[in-house]
Amino acid sequence: MLYTAPVQPNGSRLSFGSMASCFSCGAEYPDNMRVYRQTLCEQCGAEMKVCLNCRFYDPSAQYECRETIPEPVRDKERANFCDFFQLRPGSGATEAAQQRQSKQSQARSQFDSLFGDG
Repeated sequence: MLYTAPVQPNGSRLSFGSMASCFSCGAEYPDNMRVYRQTLCEQCGAEMKVCLNCRFYDPSAQYECRETIPEPVRDKERANFCDFFQLRPGSGATEAAQQRQSKQSQARSQFDSLFGDG
């Protein structure tokens, strides 16, 4: 059974405290929301318990994590079993989402230049 992020009965989200955002699409969630390994972003369906959504993710740290983990997590965009996971506070699309969109648009323009628009 897959879990999606909680929503109030009227369809709105609780908006107290700071917000966290999905690494993939930038959808906002309360940063104190419980996130399980199978929690999915309600907007884009991306897994939520991933390194790129974690407050301890740091590309410049050992294994790209500020916590002392025994081995690196290979795929930072896939759900994992990390006990240190906490949603990263911040609002709007993250740098990872912006970089992905930039890479996708760059790849699309290269494709179009090779094969034409139609």
